[in-house]
Amino acid sequence: MPYRPPLVAHEYFVADPPELPVRTRGEGGLSALTAAELVAADGAEVMLKAVTSAEETLVVQVGVAGEGVIRVRLSEDATARPRSERAISLVRPGRYPEARAEVEPDEPIVIDAGSLRAEISLAPWHLRFTDASGATLAEQDRGHIDISGRLRTLPFGRSSTGGTPVAYHESFAAAPDEVFAGFGESFTRLDKRGQRPVMWNFDAFGAESQRAYKNVPLYLSSRGYAVLVDSGAPVEFDVCQSTHSVVQILVPDDVMDYYVIAGPGPADVLDRYDRLTCRPALPPKWAFGTWISSGFRVDSQERVLARGRTIRERGIPCDVLHLDTYWQADGHWSDLRWDPVNFPDPEGMLAELDGMGFKVCLWMNPYVSHLSPAFEEAAAAGYFLKNREGEAYVADCWHGSFPPCGIVDFTSPAAVEWFTGLLRGLLRQGVAAFKTDFAEGVPSDAVAANGMTGTDLHNVYTLLFNDAVAAVTREVHGHDLVWARSSYLGGQRHSAQWSGDTYTSYAAMGSTIRGGLAHGLSGVPFWSHDAGGFTGRPSDDLYVRWTQFGALSPLLRLHGTTTREPWEFPDVEEEAVAALRLRYRLMPYLYSAAVEAARTGAPMMRALCVDHPDDPVAWQADLEYLFGRDLLVAPMTAPDGVRQVYLPRGTWVDYWTGDVLEGPGHVRVHKPLDQIPLFARHGALIPVAEPQETIGVPAEITLLAFGGVDGTAEIHDTDGVTVAVATRDGDELRVSVTGPKRVTGVEIVPVPGAPARTVIV
Repeated sequence: MPYRPPLVAHEYFVADPPELPVRTRGEGGLSALTAAELVAADGAEVMLKAVTSAEETLVVQVGVAGEGVIRVRLSEDATARPRSERAISLVRPGRYPEARAEVEPDEPIVIDAGSLRAEISLAPWHLRFTDASGATLAEQDRGHIDISGRLRTLPFGRSSTGGTPVAYHESFAAAPDEVFAGFGESFTRLDKRGQRPVMWNFDAFGAESQRAYKNVPLYLSSRGYAVLVDSGAPVEFDVCQSTHSVVQILVPDDVMDYYVIAGPGPADVLDRYDRLTCRPALPPKWAFGTWISSGFRVDSQERVLARGRTIRERGIPCDVLHLDTYWQADGHWSDLRWDPVNFPDPEGMLAELDGMGFKVCLWMNPYVSHLSPAFEEAAAAGYFLKNREGEAYVADCWHGSFPPCGIVDFTSPAAVEWFTGLLRGLLRQGVAAFKTDFAEGVPSDAVAANGMTGTDLHNVYTLLFNDAVAAVTREVHGHDLVWARSSYLGGQRHSAQWSGDTYTSYAAMGSTIRGGLAHGLSGVPFWSHDAGGFTGRPSDDLYVRWTQFGALSPLLRLHGTTTREPWEFPDVEEEAVAALRLRYRLMPYLYSAAVEAARTGAPMMRALCVDHPDDPVAWQADLEYLFGRDLLVAPMTAPDGVRQVYLPRGTWVDYWTGDVLEGPGHVRVHKPLDQIPLFARHGALIPVAEPQETIGVPAEITLLAFGGVDGTAEIHDTDGVTVAVATRDGDELRVSVTGPKRVTGVEIVPVPGAPARTVIV
């Protein structure tokens, strides 16, 4: 009797990834490159004519795309491009003036990109990547043949069914101890070995599966390199799952186009990755303050104003009020028009909130309910994606919870102009930013105005959506902040992203931490999550613990299906607000870390491997992180207030007690509800300021000296850069300051050996 799994709950998605065709029994179609010959060598690139095991002729191009970056292309036609380029260019290869191609008779061809080299053997075919010294970083898998003579791994080649090519593939040998991280906002373990990420943006229904809202076809290796695939297709990475010693990459596109990026560390990889895509956009400074949401419930002008007054009366630090779905009329989502009943005077409301020091963010998405008055107008004008019959595609974007919708077609310039025109009026009224929700719902069988299929558009659609919203926001307000749920390759230009609809549980908070670390290693430094969890009401202790995690995240928003307003948790309001005040106290340090992240691409919320790439445990420790360079955060992920924390190499100081601890090693930490496990690097100078109601430019800065030894702090703000240099002189710590900031004091944390006094010179 055949095996039948038990009945399980099943989720239905409006946009599942399409299945690749399956070859019939006995059908050929799996081809591997066997040999190649040189066709042309042009500076730092070679073109090769290759033959395959299926007697095909394909074109291989290998060349330098920047210092430490080598590009490899495999196609039938040298001019082939990824199908997503019909809508948007994802990667922009650069140049390296000292690059060269070394072609000698009877010797492997060498492509030299400085810190990375490629060695190409023509017969038999083989490709290997090394560092400048010749040490192997990555090399193609030579193939796993079973006892029946069948190939068990995907070779460098392509697959066909019925004589039609359907996908290209590549495989890299994996060392037994090699760790792989990245792939976007993946909520599974940071080490992806044994997993099979598929690059397909899902409405993920939480943060506890391999489904992701934000996919990035990039992975980093603990051996000091990364691989980036340039494609908007549903690329599949088999990370040592079906074969433990091989990473297999399947690209259902017209070309295999990938980049190998040199390290040696994750920070080096991300710097080079940014050069290929774009630098992260730095959010406006106010965005780093607290965002407090209306929650997913009916709202009104009176409630919003009352919320703002209550926040100020209770002294809760907050810069942004977020109005979620119900600023629009129920059933009209998302026609981008105020509900005239509940919000009769939005201009007056926005002006009053501005007087209280609040920015306002509005929820929206690229779906328009078929019940909305805007639907017929847009459908008649051809502003929506279409079905195969040429009609507006009406999709169940809300999974049966709300009416089906049309999906705005951002490949149509006219649709973009119509959509951004609706936003422009709201921005001119005084709205500061938009939460760009959803955008994972392009069905594979949809058809776009530019002729793209839904499959080819699906992943890059979110980039078009967020680009349009960012552009009109920049036009009106001079900043391009969006608060985005979905993203893809190069999406770090959309400067605020959050982790979607998490459950309210400690397990979900743990998965959320992992998602943030993975996304940071995928090039996105400005990330957030729904503090308190999204679905349901958190317990009091979870609310505090998640708020503490949020307060020490790059960006912070309190949001959920029920209220996350601190006063609605009266028994723990004090502890939650204390976490917000800690964030505002640390703002000079936090904002300085943000400026560095925008400049370098290294995340603010740094997996330990960013700063300790040679530490194997640092690649596995995925429930803690460095916040900036000098603070280690280990959110409490259990209700008993006890957890194990790994301290990497060096000396660490407990932020709350001043206890000095030595790494590397694990410590058992117990913290009361009003304290998050937090450690400072011994010798760190942490700039802080007196917390205010809103973020501004602090007039005075205090330095916290953890250890009282020689050190330097760079303080970045909108008024420039201030450098504080501490020098130990006997029992005195002398601090000199240059720059616009006024440093008025130095607090020495009382640790053994600390100096007795400080002097600002």
